[in-house]
Amino acid sequence: MSKLTHLSESGEANMVDVADKAVTSRLAQAEGRVDMLPETLDMILSGNAKKGDVLGTARLAGIMAAKRTHELVPLCHQLLISKIEVSIEPDLEASALRVAATVRVNGQTGVEMEALTAVSVACLTIYDMAKAVDRGMRIEGIRVLEKSGGKSGVYRAEA
Repeated sequence: MSKLTHLSESGEANMVDVADKAVTSRLAQAEGRVDMLPETLDMILSGNAKKGDVLGTARLAGIMAAKRTHELVPLCHQLLISKIEVSIEPDLEASALRVAATVRVNGQTGVEMEALTAVSVACLTIYDMAKAVDRGMRIEGIRVLEKSGGKSGVYRAEA
């Protein structure tokens, strides 16, 4: 197992020094979902939520969150992100919304945290906008699907 990079030799929290790392093209994809009652999903998809456009607002919230990850997660670097895409697709059979994010950067460190933050905040926004009609919604399955770039190479989650 590799050594934890965010701990100093004495075990203190430590921001990784990336100054000597090569700038490479990096990508990360993450996913998550919000499970809900069928009536809640119908309300969201029909655009009848009292708070407005749930899907559009959640997409925008995810993009904004990815750009601010360094302000939310203490040891993350501030990155000049080149692309953030957040998609939300209904799963009618499971009565859920699947949220996915793709983040790209040409930089010295990866963007997994930005992709995970985008998905997390998009899911939280869906919950917030629909909680008045369905407090039992569940946010589940948030994970990195894929990452590439940098010295550690490619990672793909198992299906």
